[in-house]
Amino acid sequence: MTKVTTLGQFIIEKQADFPYAKGELSRLLRDIGIAAKIVNREVNKAGLVDILGDNGTTNIQGEGQKKLDVYADGQFISALRSGGECCVVASEEHDDCIFIESEISRDAKYIVCIDPLDGSSNIDVNVSVGTIFSVYRRTSKEGRVQLGEVLQKGTQQVAAGYVVYGSSTMLVYTTGKGVNGFTLDPSIGEFCLSHPNMEIPQNGTIYSINEGNYIKFPQGLKDYIKYCQVEDQATSRPFTSRYIGSMVADVHRNLIKGGVFLYPTTSSHPQGKLRLMYECNPLAFIIEQAGGKASNGSSRILETPPEHLHQRTPIFIGSTQMVEKVEEFIRLAETETQPVG
Repeated sequence: MTKVTTLGQFIIEKQADFPYAKGELSRLLRDIGIAAKIVNREVNKAGLVDILGDNGTTNIQGEGQKKLDVYADGQFISALRSGGECCVVASEEHDDCIFIESEISRDAKYIVCIDPLDGSSNIDVNVSVGTIFSVYRRTSKEGRVQLGEVLQKGTQQVAAGYVVYGSSTMLVYTTGKGVNGFTLDPSIGEFCLSHPNMEIPQNGTIYSINEGNYIKFPQGLKDYIKYCQVEDQATSRPFTSRYIGSMVADVHRNLIKGGVFLYPTTSSHPQGKLRLMYECNPLAFIIEQAGGKASNGSSRILETPPEHLHQRTPIFIGSTQMVEKVEEFIRLAETETQPVG
């Protein structure tokens, strides 16, 4: 009989990897897992209750919030607040940090950045959505946490993960020692280890990009897309275009099958559109730990200095060889547009 390992059991077994944490990080990850199960329940019955559609409010990005966005945000913040291991939550849905100053959180060591419901525009049409989270250690030992402690480079993450709410619900996370995936077994209400030691293929044949914005892309990206579409048996081209519209779902597929997810700068979003702290850093940490690569086109995403909570960035993430080919096309296009002399 195959041994079933639950998320809770796995976290406890791996607790020795964090001698400095004394169990706090393990409990924090447990709290996130519990909130994910609650959100999953609501996602699965969203068509049966009044939780679909717009909430009538907008987030800091100026985007309309879906009702389930607001619900998920509240569940994760509540879980982190009551767990006592988190001192600050930075959520994509809020303008500013949420400082947790309860008695049980007085000595909390961890800061969490979270996108409670990635891909929420897909909610009404029953397409996969997800949650993305990132964990940092606070750098000061006492007093109120300062914003500078939240704005740490992605290289300082101690854990990151995502949850995909789809045909099955999966939680994938890393603590800097590889990547492991857990599938929710609804019959027992537990995430069970289903994808141990996940590794992304070094190359692939899938590219994920919203080609509807093609006219707005920089020339290097246009050239890369044309490269993907040319027939060439030696490189298994043309590649397959697959774009879900939920970053977490697109990246999850490419992690398993091999591929590259591309979200460049555009003429309407010259800084890029995706958020460094809530989406790009955590997913970059996971993909790097699985043997892949994440770049802004010229440098490593995890090395990007954050200047504010809702900072945006272009991102190219996935199989190493595919990301490097994207960078090659970007460099070539930039070289060709440089003035001579």
